[in-house]
Amino acid sequence: MTRRDHVDEMMEGWRAELPEAATVQLEIIKRVGRLKALVEETTQSVLDEYGLTYAEFDVLATLRRAGPGYRLKPSHLASRSSLTTGGTSNILQRLTSAGLVEREPDPADGRSSWVCLTALGARRTEELALATGEAHKDLLSDVPEDTARALADLLREVLLALGDRPRPSRRN
Repeated sequence: MTRRDHVDEMMEGWRAELPEAATVQLEIIKRVGRLKALVEETTQSVLDEYGLTYAEFDVLATLRRAGPGYRLKPSHLASRSSLTTGGTSNILQRLTSAGLVEREPDPADGRSSWVCLTALGARRTEELALATGEAHKDLLSDVPEDTARALADLLREVLLALGDRPRPSRRN
């Protein structure tokens, strides 16, 4: 007998009750949703130890990935993270109060500013990136490496088919 997961049980019910709803697309969506929930739960358990939300970590990680200087304009920060500009503003206030980021005026444009990681913010972000990476490794430890690699490649193909392409990179 083939191994079964929660989605198989759900699909069995749809096949019995409304077969036209039991599509492979539904299986994909439900499995991706279950995986997302498990990853978010694992990630949040690490972030809770640091007293941070996922959105706050997203901002810190986006700044850290920007490269040396670890700074971005607020609008670029919002577009590279999964937040709105209003949401980013609220998060920046909390991260500034925690000493993890600071805002610097842009000498080239008096109406604009930079958001920068502080030294503490850079260290904390690196700790978090490594800690969440370890938690994700633990979560997926029973998945064979070749299966994980194949899944990552297949998910890239799905996302590309859906039009998910990177935005042009801007360092400032």
